[in-house]
Amino acid sequence: MRKIPLLIAALGIALLPAACSRLPGGAPASEEILKESGEADANFALYKVNRALLPTVAAWPPTGKQEHLSWLHAHQGARTQIIQPGDLLSLSIWDSNDNSLLTSLDQKMVQLQDMKVAANGSIFMPYVGDVNVNGLTPDLARRKLQEALEPVVPSAQVQLAMAEGRGNSVDLVSGVAQPGTYPMPDRNYTVMGLISAGGGISAGLNNPQIRLVRGQRIYGTSVDNLLNNPRLDTLLRGGDRVFVEEDERYFLSFGATGEEDLHIFSKDEMSAMDAMSVAGGFQDGKADPKGLLVLREYPASAIAPGVRGPRQQRVVFSLDLTSADGLFSARQFQINPGDLVMATESPVNDVLTISNIFGNFFGVFSRAGVIE
Repeated sequence: MRKIPLLIAALGIALLPAACSRLPGGAPASEEILKESGEADANFALYKVNRALLPTVAAWPPTGKQEHLSWLHAHQGARTQIIQPGDLLSLSIWDSNDNSLLTSLDQKMVQLQDMKVAANGSIFMPYVGDVNVNGLTPDLARRKLQEALEPVVPSAQVQLAMAEGRGNSVDLVSGVAQPGTYPMPDRNYTVMGLISAGGGISAGLNNPQIRLVRGQRIYGTSVDNLLNNPRLDTLLRGGDRVFVEEDERYFLSFGATGEEDLHIFSKDEMSAMDAMSVAGGFQDGKADPKGLLVLREYPASAIAPGVRGPRQQRVVFSLDLTSADGLFSARQFQINPGDLVMATESPVNDVLTISNIFGNFFGVFSRAGVIE
């Protein structure tokens, strides 16, 4: 029995050095990284985020996968359709003349169904030949066809019906309940009108983005931006393709956060506080609110000590959420795509860990003494 107190004393002496340094944990302590930043050969720069630093960082070059797509402003269009190559025109020609070239005594009306507008914008009419209707509204095309027919059949009257072809249709490719090809009812057809016709945006898309492909160009914006700015609800043109997809930008959370994971941006601009909320906040009793770190890597071209850029490519931003300035700054400090948001562990955990170890050892040896 005399050996047990001696063993306990020996364990206590062995653990004392550990109490003076950090024990292994699930996340680093902020003082470890802060100490490393002060070394002469440190390969990263450390910046404490406060109100004075915010405008400086905002002026630095962007990092990560940033959106560089422009968007088209809306303008008012005509509420009629225009005829394009590929459209189908159906003509009903009325003539009451008994000696008509087109009708008979029993049938005073003749129909010309589904005449496809040729690539040059024309259709063929009997006794008239090719008539160019490209770019005309259905009403103007009807008048032009009747005028072309009058020298041959003076008493004829023409009615025209139009079915939109590929040149007057748009594709809604993805991100909606009912993707497909949709005819444009008029020249006032907008992006949001098309999405509505497709059944709305699919549930579960995180910060959905709109991509408009027109010819060889791609335009882009977010659905949230479009909803908040009606002037951006641009008009569509025949042949446009519209995609709705989830935001591809992300950040990483690590350390004593509620969740260590890859997180998709939930809105166009995310602050450090937004990021912590998405990552589940701090782990209670484990995280150090004075040591929220944001790790970011800039391109080599961005290095420009001062207000134009960071001192190093690798940068660590430190935020103290125990002060009013730190809290307000965290709400304004913008997270970039690809950033690593790290919640460090509190140094008090070392003392608690050592206390638990002693408690466990005392408990084990107490039970061993009872057994003996």
